[in-house]
Amino acid sequence: MSVMTAMVLEHAGQALQQRCVAVPSPGPHQVLLRVAACAVCRTDLHVVDGELTEPKLPLVPGHEIIGRVVERGAGAERFAVGARVGVPWLGWTCGTCEYCRSGRENLCQRARFTGYQIDGGYAEFAVADERFCFAIPDRFSDVEAAPLMCAGLIGYRTLRMAGEARRLGLYGFGAAAHIAAQVARFQGRTVYAFTRPGDTAAQDFARRITGGWAGGSDEPPPEPLDAALIFAPVGALVPAALRAVAPGGVVVCGGIHMSDIPSFPYSLLWQERVLRSVANLTRQDGEEFLAIAARIPVHTETVPFPLTEANEALTRLRSGALTGAAVLLPAGQSA
Repeated sequence: MSVMTAMVLEHAGQALQQRCVAVPSPGPHQVLLRVAACAVCRTDLHVVDGELTEPKLPLVPGHEIIGRVVERGAGAERFAVGARVGVPWLGWTCGTCEYCRSGRENLCQRARFTGYQIDGGYAEFAVADERFCFAIPDRFSDVEAAPLMCAGLIGYRTLRMAGEARRLGLYGFGAAAHIAAQVARFQGRTVYAFTRPGDTAAQDFARRITGGWAGGSDEPPPEPLDAALIFAPVGALVPAALRAVAPGGVVVCGGIHMSDIPSFPYSLLWQERVLRSVANLTRQDGEEFLAIAARIPVHTETVPFPLTEANEALTRLRSGALTGAAVLLPAGQSA
């Protein structure tokens, strides 16, 4: 095929446009993938809505891609034609800066990101640097695996930032939180889920996943937390989470974008509480997470949509009408 269907962002703040575009050709170290599934991430919303301000335009969004290799560029030898691979948010790093050389490639200042500076998976085909792709465990279907590529990876890195905390609060119980909760429970931790106040459907979903307490973000947990992980992009949750953690506890902001954090009294941070953020991911995160995800095994809650209904999937995510993750399927792919 020389052309393909893609959902294209032409102007930030506007709906995606269905376009017939040329199938990309793989460059050095790249593979061309026939996309089998691409999950819809809240970061996609931030890109489409113009809250992340440096996308290439026009742009094919999507950075939770599962596909099969159909062509290899020069020097691409890691994956055979026909291999199934996953493509995450981190699409390329320089490999030479102080961050890359010290195991912190997630902080590379020249990094390029899938579905942001690199065309992503809201299309029938996509190219990706094979050095930043992952082999996908066989126990996951394409649809099940797609949310693991960001919701799973960022959830895992956010959980790692909580250290050895045993009592965890998860604020915003969507795609990332429902995966992180399963890993946390597998590790023997206690998980409390916080949702939008009054969102009983989300709380029922959280109880089903965690087996424990779930309530509104305006409620205190049943006991002080050792750590709070914030996945909702709501700055007002930071003071709420600080109130909920015990002395010495940590609050981890797991999103790439968040509304402004309101001022709060120093007493909420005092007693050696820690507030920190998570930026992107490393390839090591991916290898570690996929190994543990297959061992648990993680179950991803998904809602499939045809690729051409990407705008509807984004609208439902924006309104909070989804539990789990929306997953886009190109024509001919099935859930």
